[in-house]
Amino acid sequence: MVFSSLLFLFVFLPLFLGVYYLVPQRGRSLWILLGSLFFYAWWRLDFLALLVGVTCGSYALALAMDASEAAWRKRWLAVGVGLNLAALGYFKYANFGVDSLNALLAGLGMSTLSWTPILLPIGLSFYIFHAISYLVDIYRREAPPARDLIDFSAFIALFPHLVAGPVLRYHLLAEQFRHREHSLRKFSQGCHLFLLGFCKKVLIADSVAPVADAAFALASPGLWDAWLGTVAYTIQLFFDFSGYSDMAIGLALMMGFTFPQNFHDPYTSTSITEFWKRWHMSLSQWLREYLYIPLGGNRKGTVRTYFNLFLTMVLGGLWHGANWTFVLWGAWHGAILAAERYRGTYHGPSTLPRAVQVAWTMLLVMLGWVLFRAADIHGAWRMVMGMFGGNGVGWGLHEPVGIDQALVMGIAIVWVYAAPWVRRHAPPQARLLVLPAFVWAVGTLCAGTFTPFLYFQF
Repeated sequence: MVFSSLLFLFVFLPLFLGVYYLVPQRGRSLWILLGSLFFYAWWRLDFLALLVGVTCGSYALALAMDASEAAWRKRWLAVGVGLNLAALGYFKYANFGVDSLNALLAGLGMSTLSWTPILLPIGLSFYIFHAISYLVDIYRREAPPARDLIDFSAFIALFPHLVAGPVLRYHLLAEQFRHREHSLRKFSQGCHLFLLGFCKKVLIADSVAPVADAAFALASPGLWDAWLGTVAYTIQLFFDFSGYSDMAIGLALMMGFTFPQNFHDPYTSTSITEFWKRWHMSLSQWLREYLYIPLGGNRKGTVRTYFNLFLTMVLGGLWHGANWTFVLWGAWHGAILAAERYRGTYHGPSTLPRAVQVAWTMLLVMLGWVLFRAADIHGAWRMVMGMFGGNGVGWGLHEPVGIDQALVMGIAIVWVYAAPWVRRHAPPQARLLVLPAFVWAVGTLCAGTFTPFLYFQF
């Protein structure tokens, strides 16, 4: 079950919220847990055991850690993080490892291994990260362990963020599970964000997706096709994932929870360093707290700082998917982050006009998105060659006018509406446009085909 489906909109969500507000306060965490487990089980009932196992195991290990002396605290932490990473490694990277090994064996003329591909449980990367951060926070004594298994289980399984984030830390929400505000104002804010995210997903992301798919499927994309496909994917990915984040934050507000912001106009950044402070902000903070800083951060000299930045982004890329394209995408961003840090340290801030800095940053981001989207390295190389004229001009994409309109709308929202002057002077009544847009989006959803959220695959 997904947020942008008629079943979720008109059956699950009204029933869930109706019962939620009828249940007494003390029983709402249990109802959240039951509703979230049902939401997850709708996809695959058999993988529910893995989610429950990760939750109960992390809960028990945190209590054992809290009651132990220093040496045993470290052992319990190692067991907890090791088990969670083992689950992530098996389900997410076993296929990748065997495929890579078989490619190497085939290249050497040796017989390959027989292997039955493993299905990746939806949301695994996100709830494993939630469990690891919880255990590390308990080990660092940054927060006390959860005493209520129902509250902790409801946090891990909470359906707004279960399958695609935002990436949250338990102790920042623990108090909200005990006491949170339920008000008409908060509920209406949540409804507005949810409707806005739904419109982003259905009206823009899903509409431009065929252009990106068609471009990346071309054997030799020309200059026009490569750039059109790359821009389309750049718009699709932003509106797909930021739309999901808006819907998740909105759903949480309807239940009285306040989630942190996950996007802040990332495509108006003037550097890749700024981009990662604005794009998938909860993941960026997680990588900083639980990878970059434990690796040494900037405390072990200049060269080690650059290496830590690079390695953090490579591992962040690998977290996104079991493919060499994601590794290279992470390496691309890691290398640029290290280069920007070097330039900022020794040459100071850029003196170029802001528009030029934004354009340069977007070029770097879009080249990275080619790696992120391509099925393999050869496909990414064909697109990059096309973007720089290596395959001729090209004019092979012939899409409906409606898709062109969605692409223009997406570009306008990203680079025009995001301007501070425009937002300051936008009338408050503009928020009401989300209502007819939502009706339009529902009609589009009824008439069209369903497109899964892109981050579900991670």
